[in-house]
Amino acid sequence: MYNQKMIKLGEERSDIRELFEYATARKKIVGKENVFDFSLGNPGVPAPQCVREELERLLRETPSVALHGYSSAAGLPEVRASVSDYIRTRFGAEMRPELVYMTCGASASLTIILNAILNEGDEVVVLAPFFPEYRVFVERAGGKLVVAPTDEKFHLDAEKLRPYLGERTKAVLLNSPNNPSGAVYSEEEIKSLAALLKEKSEERGEPILLLSDEPYRELTYGAKVPYVMNFYDDSVVLYSFSKSLSLAGERIGYIAVSPKCEGAETLFSAVCGAGRALDYVCAPVLFQRAVAKCLGKSSDVGEYKQNRDILYHALTEYGYECIVPEGAFYLFVKALEPEAKQFCARAKKHELLLVPSDSFGVSGYVRISYCVERSVIERSLPAFKALIEEYRK
Repeated sequence: MYNQKMIKLGEERSDIRELFEYATARKKIVGKENVFDFSLGNPGVPAPQCVREELERLLRETPSVALHGYSSAAGLPEVRASVSDYIRTRFGAEMRPELVYMTCGASASLTIILNAILNEGDEVVVLAPFFPEYRVFVERAGGKLVVAPTDEKFHLDAEKLRPYLGERTKAVLLNSPNNPSGAVYSEEEIKSLAALLKEKSEERGEPILLLSDEPYRELTYGAKVPYVMNFYDDSVVLYSFSKSLSLAGERIGYIAVSPKCEGAETLFSAVCGAGRALDYVCAPVLFQRAVAKCLGKSSDVGEYKQNRDILYHALTEYGYECIVPEGAFYLFVKALEPEAKQFCARAKKHELLLVPSDSFGVSGYVRISYCVERSVIERSLPAFKALIEEYRK
């Protein structure tokens, strides 16, 4: 009677969302302070002061229709110009306002670009581990997700990627800083990838796109995040302010198509068509205006670093094996048994809510989202210690 694919998708809730809902219910039973919810990447550090100041100024000085009415589908012209200017100034990359499309966050950016570029059966290559919703976004756009391995520290290795680029490869989708590993791909890694994509594109006579999903760009701990447009012409950047400005619920981001892309204007027309077909209408106008004045700003990354350090040092001292995050706000930890889901089930008995790695494309790990209040981390440490001691008995 109804769309069976959508029914199946609705019933197959993600591990992350399932845990989040479980945590909400569990807190009502045993008390919020007794549940250690590390499921969702929901920024716990306040938005930078510039966001509050600009929102207050806009609400005070701007007519209501200019804040709460429609904009053009691609966004306010002055906001697109601000984003374009920022990209040129900050990264030294070519950009034009007419190739910037404002979106309702990174998920909308991904959905739009994938529907814009994919024909039925086209392939999108991702590097494991990867954000689980990539599979949903690609498959709903008619494509096939191809999962390529990384090295032992979850960094990009172009030669490991090479065998996964085939005749139907339309794009490679990167996420750096990476969710869930926290890896930041280096300039050398991006250069090697760019050389490989150029080689394969020339062999086929048509470009393989490089899609860079960048919601965590500003959240790094000393590592430099290369700007892909400076290394590969056929690049598209998908950006979100959800993490950098702690605005996850406001849904605001953008798509930036490199002017050097083959057929850049045609690609952008496809982006506009996909946005129209998917009925996004326009990104929230109030927040389009607000983020335009906060480009390059971020929440206090030092808070996340302290959370990372407290958790990493405690867990490694207890005997856990962890990947040191270079960016984002996730700790990727080796499970204490081969099956990550079984390990997470045992952790639940200690009120530790961890995300198993299976849906991220690798086995045997769990993701801990440490963008929570520091008190949650500190209260959770005895539970982590009790859990590993349970395995030693």
